[in-house]
Amino acid sequence: MFAIGGLLIYLAIAKEYEPMLLLPIGFGAILANIPLSSAIGDEGFLTVLYNAGIKTELFPVLIFIAVGAMIDFKPLMQNPFMLFFGAAAQFGIFFTMMFALSTGQFDLKEAAAIGIIGAADGPTSIYVAKEFAQNYLAPISVAAYSYMSLVPIIQPPVIKILTTREERKIRMKYTQVEIPRIMEILFPIIITVIAGIIAPISVALVGSLMFGNLIRSCGVLTRLSNAAQNELANLVTLLLGITIGSTMTVEAFLNIHTIMIMGMGLVAFIFDTAGGVLFAKLLNLFLKDKVNPMIGAAGISAFPMSGRVVQRMATKEDPNNFILMQAMSANVAGQLGSVVAGSLILALVPKVLAAL
Repeated sequence: MFAIGGLLIYLAIAKEYEPMLLLPIGFGAILANIPLSSAIGDEGFLTVLYNAGIKTELFPVLIFIAVGAMIDFKPLMQNPFMLFFGAAAQFGIFFTMMFALSTGQFDLKEAAAIGIIGAADGPTSIYVAKEFAQNYLAPISVAAYSYMSLVPIIQPPVIKILTTREERKIRMKYTQVEIPRIMEILFPIIITVIAGIIAPISVALVGSLMFGNLIRSCGVLTRLSNAAQNELANLVTLLLGITIGSTMTVEAFLNIHTIMIMGMGLVAFIFDTAGGVLFAKLLNLFLKDKVNPMIGAAGISAFPMSGRVVQRMATKEDPNNFILMQAMSANVAGQLGSVVAGSLILALVPKVLAAL
């Protein structure tokens, strides 16, 4: 476990793979595995943080407030059509969930928690894992954040396999639409109410995300918006990382299930990307103005990395092809899609188990 913790720290520093999370997680793992460590146990400060921030779901909710304050939903409001790509790119969640269940090694709740890695959304993965698979919280969290950092490596090969060069060169028209300020303010409120009515269990996730966005968009809470984006995000990320690392004890982490979870997490990311691309190709069979299929890959929640990857690939094929705004619109839609997908899993899995 010292070696694994050291590897995470190395990846964070030398490779800059999600350093804000992987470094605290790696160091937390080292602290937790020192024999007779006072950092864990009934009076250990890491256990206290776990009970106060993870068990109560406080840390993920606070992170969502910070993320909401960072996201500008105007590109999505200008291109509401991109909501479909945010939904299609969640396919990997449900595919991986079924795959994990078929192995016979995990029950339905654990399989759902593994599948949610495909949301490419760390806080959502932590939130669902805490509800459904506390024993696998560490590997699920590590897989989610590790693969998020590897989006620029994972997505391009998948996109190239599924598209032709001509498809990657498709240009898309973009029309700048002025969004009234009242729309920016009403958007997070309306989304929260609609999602809450459809799936009340989603209110904690969607509500905190949209509250953060409302702070940003209202225009009168600049100091609070900046604090959420900076101080709150940095502090909670720090505590979240080292607390998750403290759950990586040798008994809980070094087993065949951890290896399987890491592998299926990669499967989830690949199929999320593939689902978005194939959905775009399907739409092109019916659309007069064709969509660049790479936009579908940007529908995952890894914001803004996935949108940048798509634009970089488009520019490589055609230096004058600019689809960044559409890619970012799909990327923002993916943020919403991942939260909704996680909420649906939280709502439906207990009902399925009750019916059985």
